[in-house]
Amino acid sequence: MNYFQFYDIPLSFNPDQTLVKKKFYELSKTYHPDFYINESEEKQQEILEKSTLNNKAYQTLSNSAKLLPYLLSLQGVLLEGEKYNLPQSFLMEMMEVNEALMELEFDADEEGIEKAITDVELMEKSLENELSRAITQYENEPEEGKNTVLDLIKDIYYRKKYLLRIRESIDKFATR
Repeated sequence: MNYFQFYDIPLSFNPDQTLVKKKFYELSKTYHPDFYINESEEKQQEILEKSTLNNKAYQTLSNSAKLLPYLLSLQGVLLEGEKYNLPQSFLMEMMEVNEALMELEFDADEEGIEKAITDVELMEKSLENELSRAITQYENEPEEGKNTVLDLIKDIYYRKKYLLRIRESIDKFATR
């Protein structure tokens, strides 16, 4: 059973957060292990599993960074261990950013770090906007066209993931 089924809500990249929270609290009360201490060991284990499922469901459905790969996996688009090929144009752009970071590693100057941070922030914002448009398109797309949009969302996911690694490198420079 997936998290959407467990919460009895429709599959969505933008689930209603009020409903997600309501379901979490409702199921937290229903499956609280303390209410089952006089039950059989088997029943206690079942409740503990449902309580754990509830916590994981809430953590995923209420966090867009976790929800995106979860939903892509559910749709069969994101495969574990997959070697995804990012677009060549994106890789060329990232090569320039990586070269600038390598230069900063040897000659870390405040101005260079600020420029790198600004450049990455602009790229992140651009990807967020692109993702937002793609998700809106997916939500409004007829069923037969959803797979094409899912592929676009997957591509954005991998580009964001790559950019996150660059962001982490920059953060190391900024903390020095």
